[in-house]
Amino acid sequence: MPAQHTSFTRPLVAVVMVAASTIYAIAQQSPVPSRVRGTVEAVDGDILAVKSRSGEDVKLRMAGDIKVAGITKIPLSDVKVGSFIGTTTVPGPDGAQNAVEVHVFPEDMRGTGEGSRPWDLRPNSSMTNATVAESVVGNDGHTLLVKYKDGEKKVQVSPETPVVTYVPAEKSELKAGAKVIAFTKKLPDGSFETNRVSVGRDGLTPPM
Repeated sequence: MPAQHTSFTRPLVAVVMVAASTIYAIAQQSPVPSRVRGTVEAVDGDILAVKSRSGEDVKLRMAGDIKVAGITKIPLSDVKVGSFIGTTTVPGPDGAQNAVEVHVFPEDMRGTGEGSRPWDLRPNSSMTNATVAESVVGNDGHTLLVKYKDGEKKVQVSPETPVVTYVPAEKSELKAGAKVIAFTKKLPDGSFETNRVSVGRDGLTPPM
């Protein structure tokens, strides 16, 4: 009996070890990016070649219904009470949420992605899309109180913080040298597709 028990458990242990190693390998794989930030290298038909900010060469298939938005600078004074904005923030040493960037949504984009969530622009950064409830001007910039459906957040915006908005753009603006953020998904064949791209105007790098 003991010999039979051993012969049975050995294959079982082997199967468990293989399964465990497979799960570990999957866990170690890099997550599929949902955004590619970088510079357009070339456009060949519906293929957009981008040099990512980390130096990788990425090829994206542009969907037939691709939407392109321009990103342009605006003054901080354009951020008013009632504006629907998005802002990338990082926690400061004093616990305050410091804005890395602020983007003002046009009225027809109000409500886009409302809420607060982790973001991949910088380590420990978060993205908050919300309505400006209060704006207080101080010696070192603005303090914005933004409110969204699940809460609120105070955001410190310095005079150096880039502030931008969306403007209409054409697919033809996706050309070599343009700075872009492409929102991507992985297709079954392993390639990547984008149906939404934000492109900086006048050489601007989209800051979000």
